[in-house]
Amino acid sequence: MVTASFGFLAAGTRSNWIRLRTLILLRWMAIAGQLTAITVADRVYDLDLPLGLCYLAVGASIIANLFSMFLFPENKRLTEVEALMTLMFDLSQLSFLVFITGGLTNPFALLVLAPVTISASALALRTTVVLGAVAILLVTMAAFFHWPLRFEGGGALEVPWLFEFGFWLAIVVGILFLGLYSHRVAMEIRSMSDALLATQMALAREQKLTDLGGVVAAAAHELGTPLATIKLVSAELMDELRDRPDLLEDAKLIRDQADRCRDILRDMGRVGKDDLHLRQAPLGAALREAAEPHMARGKAVLFQMLASDGSSARQPTILRRPEIIHGLRNLIQNAVDFSRSTVWVEAEWTDRTVTVRIIDDGEGFPPNVIGRIGDPFVRARRSDAPPSRRPEYEGMGLGLFIAKTLLERSGAELTFANATDPFLTPEERPERCGAVVEAVWAMTDLAAPANLSHGANQRIEM
Repeated sequence: MVTASFGFLAAGTRSNWIRLRTLILLRWMAIAGQLTAITVADRVYDLDLPLGLCYLAVGASIIANLFSMFLFPENKRLTEVEALMTLMFDLSQLSFLVFITGGLTNPFALLVLAPVTISASALALRTTVVLGAVAILLVTMAAFFHWPLRFEGGGALEVPWLFEFGFWLAIVVGILFLGLYSHRVAMEIRSMSDALLATQMALAREQKLTDLGGVVAAAAHELGTPLATIKLVSAELMDELRDRPDLLEDAKLIRDQADRCRDILRDMGRVGKDDLHLRQAPLGAALREAAEPHMARGKAVLFQMLASDGSSARQPTILRRPEIIHGLRNLIQNAVDFSRSTVWVEAEWTDRTVTVRIIDDGEGFPPNVIGRIGDPFVRARRSDAPPSRRPEYEGMGLGLFIAKTLLERSGAELTFANATDPFLTPEERPERCGAVVEAVWAMTDLAAPANLSHGANQRIEM
């Protein structure tokens, strides 16, 4: 029945539900603070409090905590509705204490901010809106309807109405501000956490593919000699068995199957990267490898290699690290997705740095999001065009975030910009008029060591 009554919250159910033990611990802290405040007010300041009702309210929290501890397991996680009801109980209990102890003349009324802040940090926005609205309603009621604080002699503690109104306004503003602020920060933390998880998964997948390619390359290398021997021996047997047609067919079958094994290993071994010679590649070859999945998507991908003045004209040999290949692949994919017809991949190097630029002839980055490119889950992207412009997926900024994270992890510094003024007419725009992504590495971070290709291949541990 509870779930049915709060069905509008079901859509906000999160997979990272808050633990019941966390709320129980916070409630024990609140109980200790309430008992201390009641005791000090009664014994030290001689305030005439309705102790029976006060201890009744605190006792209700104690019973609720004991009930929760013994009825539910320690690893119990609350659903959205369960967490709302738990925080609603805490808010109601605190509001009742405020009601019988002076209303807004009681400075501890400020603590109604706590349940709202917890909700904003851990639960969905709609849950926080419901809890915040109830908190504002209860605080407003406490401002008009409450038992006044009285001293032992019977005199009432009175606060000027302006101070009381200011205290009410401060609490309401605090509920709104802290609720919005906590929810915003929590959302950014969760988005960053989800994006980093996706980055780790992408890198792990690329690493697994690399390792698998290494296994295949090693298998192709190690099996090449025995297969060649089998083929040679089968050819000799065919020469000796020309007068034995029944055995000659068996020898031909052995030779054909050896050729088939060779072809299979050759095809599989094309992705091998564990051979010491294949752990490095010229810069241009690495860029073409990164762009290869997007070369046949109907857009031209052009490469340009350029040595700066004073540097060697020979392309630098770089490490074929998975994060570099995967990061560049994501950037090239983004350029191909949003280009009209052409993408340029430029590489420039000096003795100290290597620079890679990826330019397209599309619309460029929107001015309102160019400062946030690289943040995860940026929804306002260059997707104003019809869906046919990007049929593969609906981008949310995660691909650029993964690319930026992986490339920066390899030592690159990335910048995002537009090649031209977006307000130019189509006739005024140059050929390279779209987005520009530039990645700059120090040569020491990217170049392969000179002795990497020497020595025996490493044994692959299975």
